Amino acid sequence: MALLNESERGFAAAVSRLAYVNPFLPERIGWERRALGGEHVPFDAVWHAGTGEAGENPNEARIAERAAALAEALRERLADKKRATPAELELYEDLAAYVLYYRYQARLYLTFAGGVEGRRPDAGFYADFAADWQRFFPPAGRWRPRFDAAHLFACCFQVRRAFHFIFRSIIGGSMPAARLRAQVWQSIFTHDLRRFQRSLYQRLNDVTTLITGPSGTGKELVARAIALSRYIPFDARARRFGERPEESFFPLNLSALSPTLIESELFGHRRGAFTGAVGDRVGWLAVCPPLGTVFLDEIGEVDVAIQVKLLRVLETRAFQRLGDTRTESFRGKVVAATHRDLAREIGAGRFREDLYYRLCADRVETPSLAERIRDSSQELADLVLFLAQRLVGEESAPELAREVVDWIDRRLGRDYPWPGNVRELAQCVSNVLIRHEYRPAARVSAAGPRQALAEEILSGRLSAEEVLNRYCTLVYAETGSYQESARRIGLDRRTVKARVDEELLARLRDGGGQYSAKASSG
Repeated sequence: MALLNESERGFAAAVSRLAYVNPFLPERIGWERRALGGEHVPFDAVWHAGTGEAGENPNEARIAERAAALAEALRERLADKKRATPAELELYEDLAAYVLYYRYQARLYLTFAGGVEGRRPDAGFYADFAADWQRFFPPAGRWRPRFDAAHLFACCFQVRRAFHFIFRSIIGGSMPAARLRAQVWQSIFTHDLRRFQRSLYQRLNDVTTLITGPSGTGKELVARAIALSRYIPFDARARRFGERPEESFFPLNLSALSPTLIESELFGHRRGAFTGAVGDRVGWLAVCPPLGTVFLDEIGEVDVAIQVKLLRVLETRAFQRLGDTRTESFRGKVVAATHRDLAREIGAGRFREDLYYRLCADRVETPSLAERIRDSSQELADLVLFLAQRLVGEESAPELAREVVDWIDRRLGRDYPWPGNVRELAQCVSNVLIRHEYRPAARVSAAGPRQALAEEILSGRLSAEEVLNRYCTLVYAETGSYQESARRIGLDRRTVKARVDEELLARLRDGGGQYSAKASSG
């Protein structure tokens, strides 16, 4: 008789897949449904902080409970010398790992969320974890698991951190936001979590991540989530992890510094290396530990001379301080970000092609706010509520969020393009809180409205009638004359007058040339 009957085998196989699936991809739902059958509770395909109570998936607890019961039953059967195939034993190991993760995930969370500043994460409850692991896999048992208890514990700690930092940092229920969360998960674990846990957890230092996307779309949040979710080995004897996650992220905005200061911050310098270097300085490449991450924001702004030195670091892991001949080693990981089109920069001779290919071994693209709002009508409200919570706290946030969304609907419109993305939305929330209004930065002269109209036309969001109405309104706002507007556009005066949208015209004049996408279609 086999170790598992047909029903148990199907459930164990589904749990085995769930244990290693990307939780932010839709395939998770299929495996949950297969595990629970008719007991499955329909849940939002896009798992984000706005779903359910605090984003909790109601199916997780049911699956964990059933998995624990089956794992205990299989443990007893194996103890009774029940026959088992290698495939069944692998399912048993995955089942046990899944059970242990959900049994200890709350305490794992407290390990990094409730630690004492300046101390490495303490995990005194590891003894309980290891004892449970040994119950499932006793030393005299018939099956030796692929990992020891300490490594599995470290992997569970990493998975719990990664889910937290992705889930709580990248807000929104739109598909672009969901795809971004899934991309970040893959940047941390690759697409194959089994292979990562088997060998890659020690090797991803050498893989550089390049984050691209418009300004204000959260590229640093993505970088921070990747950095704070790296694998940290666990010392079973000391019952402590090797590093504190929050002390392993070293961000540097390259666009805010001169070339000399960039080199000093990154590589360090010796006393007298340049004017003002009154003492030795250790750069972040030297300070960064092996499990740390240096984040190079706005990498596209760096001049070519520094690009050459960065290329050497990525290729050889070696660098020298300014004014020093001694070679030092960089042991951490590099994450870079830019809002520029690097392919265009390469064509213009402003960015090295060889550096570009070293940077983009792994690439994440952050979507614009306009793209996210177009995909989901709820996205704006979710983001406003999140920003309001950070600004005024959870108790006052709903009232402020309703006020902000109402103001946007009345004064800007849901098709406002948000050129500053989420950063601009945060400014809007603050402005409405303080002054009960938000005025987007005026675009100088008439070039601003023309550019905004061009962007909307290129995005394909306007009908032909809307294009004509808005264009007539923009031209009339410039000329102040229906006759001159008609001459420029090539229509008769009465048609132009009929096409001018008075509400949009008032906003153009009131804003000194600023453009709002809200306009009637005629």
